[in-house]
Amino acid sequence: MPSPFPGMDPYLEGYVWPDVHHSLATQIRDQLTPRLRPRYVARIEIQMVVDETPQSEIGILYPDVEIVRSQRRLFPPRPAYGGLLVAEGPAPTAASLLVQMPEIEVRLASVEIYDTAQNQLVTAIEILSPVNKREPGLSKYRAKWRELRGTGVHILEIDLLRRGQRPLRHTRIPDCHYCVTLSRAHSSGVHVWAIQLHERLPILPVPLRPPDADITLDLGLAVQGIYDRAAYDLSIDYAAPPPPPELSADDLAWLRRQIQSANSAPTVFPT
Repeated sequence: MPSPFPGMDPYLEGYVWPDVHHSLATQIRDQLTPRLRPRYVARIEIQMVVDETPQSEIGILYPDVEIVRSQRRLFPPRPAYGGLLVAEGPAPTAASLLVQMPEIEVRLASVEIYDTAQNQLVTAIEILSPVNKREPGLSKYRAKWRELRGTGVHILEIDLLRRGQRPLRHTRIPDCHYCVTLSRAHSSGVHVWAIQLHERLPILPVPLRPPDADITLDLGLAVQGIYDRAAYDLSIDYAAPPPPPELSADDLAWLRRQIQSANSAPTVFPT
């Protein structure tokens, strides 16, 4: 069953996002490889990072966990504090709370295009995750972006998440649900695709080295491909609200119409 939405499916931004993220990187590589041969290759780069501030993603991206636990006030005859025996004397005042500080390791996948002659990085395709869109991960990602730009690498950045802060801020970029940017090597400008929920995902240029012309990436085809291959329709509850942030009344009404239309469509079984 295809997604009920013509472009990005906002329900993919929830707990299935880690699978979406890695599947999309693979789908992009597979779509580009025939167009890159024989002068270029596409490789998936995996970066392991620790999500230091996961609290906002609990119940959205990460499973619900117990973050704050009440601590009973116990006073043993020879009190211990932090597992260590303390000297005789007044018992230490018990803390009212024990705050767990979870450390969640995140695997971030990107697609890197190398030339086959010198094995040099030509183009980086970055697929943003929530950890890239809030501190401290946001600053770390921006530093990586500047480093790539400084070494003359094209950067195609794909942001299919509505929540979080976008790395690129500019007064001319309109409010939008999703965003794609392209920074060409040795160019001072950045191309921006501002995408609304009801719009189809664009066909994007992927620059290579001169004199080679751009190839294209059909982002909508890639997203639909992973939706079908992973059977996300069997995991997503479309009767529930989409993941945060909340949509406007008009956008939510449009979303409900799309879901109702998909549910009323006749099921066609392969023969």
